[in-house]
Amino acid sequence: QVQLVESGGGLVQVGGSLRLSCAASGRTLRTYGMGWFRQAPGKEREFVAAMSRSGGSTSYADSVKGRFTISRDNAKITVYLQMNSLKPEDTAVYYCAADVSPLRVGVPTRYNEFDFWGQGTQVTVSS
Repeated sequence: QVQLVESGGGLVQVGGSLRLSCAASGRTLRTYGMGWFRQAPGKEREFVAAMSRSGGSTSYADSVKGRFTISRDNAKITVYLQMNSLKPEDTAVYYCAADVSPLRVGVPTRYNEFDFWGQGTQVTVSS
């Protein structure tokens, strides 16, 4: 069982930045593919960004390319989502997810490729 805890959400103005963090309680994330998804009110949960188990490959939704960056710290305990140039349409609950499959090749991007989820953190971008 992997428990993921997100933090760093909040209220920010258009054009501002936030950095979300995701930590796994009691264990390293070094062998997991990691991803960020988001869900706005009345909408389905959508893919935002992800990285492979090795951390050598990343993938981003078109809507956030060039503005968001997923990264992992050297100890591979915390995964981050740096969000710059925020827009009102980025307003959503953001979820961290872990893909624990040892057989995964490449970057997991689909909802059903992730095994564990955090509780979410609210990001609100005001205009």
